[in-house]
Amino acid sequence: MSAPTTFSVALHNETATAQLMADLALLVGPGDVVTLTGDLGAGKTAAARSLIRYLAGDEALEVPSPTFTLVQGYELPPFPVIHADLYRVEDENELEEIGLSPLPDATLVLIEWPERAPSAMPADRIDIALTHRPALGSNARAADITGYGKAAATVARLKALREFLDASGYIDATRRRMAGDASTRSYARLVRDDGIVILMNSPQRPDGAALYNGKSYSAAAHLAENIKPFVAIDEGLRVAGISAPAIHHYDLNHGFLISEDFGSEGVIEGDPPRPIAERYEAATDVLAVLHRKTLPETLRLPDQTYTIPAFDTDALLIEIGLMPEWYLPDRNAPLSDEKRAEFFAMWHELLKKPLAAPKTWIIRDYHSPNLIWLADRTGIERVGVIDFQDTVLGPQSYDVVSLLQDARIDVPEALELTLLSRYIKTRRAGDASFDPTGFAELYAIMSAQRNTRLLGTFARLNRRDGKPHYLRHQPRIWTYLQRSLAHPALTALRDWYLANVPPPQP
Repeated sequence: MSAPTTFSVALHNETATAQLMADLALLVGPGDVVTLTGDLGAGKTAAARSLIRYLAGDEALEVPSPTFTLVQGYELPPFPVIHADLYRVEDENELEEIGLSPLPDATLVLIEWPERAPSAMPADRIDIALTHRPALGSNARAADITGYGKAAATVARLKALREFLDASGYIDATRRRMAGDASTRSYARLVRDDGIVILMNSPQRPDGAALYNGKSYSAAAHLAENIKPFVAIDEGLRVAGISAPAIHHYDLNHGFLISEDFGSEGVIEGDPPRPIAERYEAATDVLAVLHRKTLPETLRLPDQTYTIPAFDTDALLIEIGLMPEWYLPDRNAPLSDEKRAEFFAMWHELLKKPLAAPKTWIIRDYHSPNLIWLADRTGIERVGVIDFQDTVLGPQSYDVVSLLQDARIDVPEALELTLLSRYIKTRRAGDASFDPTGFAELYAIMSAQRNTRLLGTFARLNRRDGKPHYLRHQPRIWTYLQRSLAHPALTALRDWYLANVPPPQP
């Protein structure tokens, strides 16, 4: 077990306490335990309240002290939180009665007065010891933050984050929580008198165990495992005339970054959300402009270079393999070894054409959650692109599929075809050799590849990562998949799917 890691923070007022707890909230998640120690009136409940309000995105949320109830639960947007006060606990056996023994899974647990039940505290935890410091001011406190066991790394990261914010001039900024994505990254808005910027926390981390020829899923599928690709691709897109956010400060070693805030005006509207045609047209034009450029395969970073990986056969097949690995077992339709071999053999053959096609930068998640509408700009610069760290070199049709078959909202088939025609027309206007028929076939193949992968990805996010809300997208993915399988080039694949792949549950 790693040695405990400790650092201290002077908290001159409640605002400083709220800032510290917001920084901690960026780094913790379900399953973590934070204990709060200190004398009566030391500020334990105020610290817990700050963290809960930050995660709720509501500075006015009622967060009473759980002194009398002992345990108070909160269903917050990112995950559930339990706030416990053990001051009135006389015997550790009482913890079972109040639901704290064993500690609940998939929940962030905040415990005041942990010394009342010392043997019940987990080996992996963060302790925040609060003490009065009247020499610093009447409301001043000091916080000694210690990480035990696996949490030692989290506390070391919290110290590095605080140092990064201090060096960047944002240690005193107001923090506002932002919704995360399907990755391990987390985000916050930093507010100062001179404006708002975005803080990205991107820990160096593989996605999954080394199950793919000794590689994690992220390494095998060429997904970013640190912040370096984001910084490199960001500059590359800006050079190409695409609106990627300006980066103001970054720490490549720790994975912290402060960038321009594009705001939150998207390219969709309504409930249920639907595409705004004008904005989808502009987003389509961005791809048409980008794909006719000759783009570099190697980009500069300070004191090093970054080479964009190729979306090769192995990576594409590993992505597709998520469907039989995660989706089919959920549908009680696991493949036999023979059927599994048929599946990969068909795909190996189908992928030959797109892999032989001209290559460009594939942003990969070029769809509505990652596109911001910048109304004060003109032309294609009105489309702000914010998620591109997983960029690879591959067929031009891939990102067109990402946009026009948006995994998270319904794109009507008529609009999809109109925008596909718009892309093809723009490409032909700039390149007389552009082949519309060949591109349509590549579009169908990459649509089938992407949507097959997404069926598996969303099943994995549910079962492995405890994110069941992604399952609601599976019926939409199935609809897109049926559209692409209707292409004549995919007849054999369509027949195989019909026989072996059941549709998702409604």
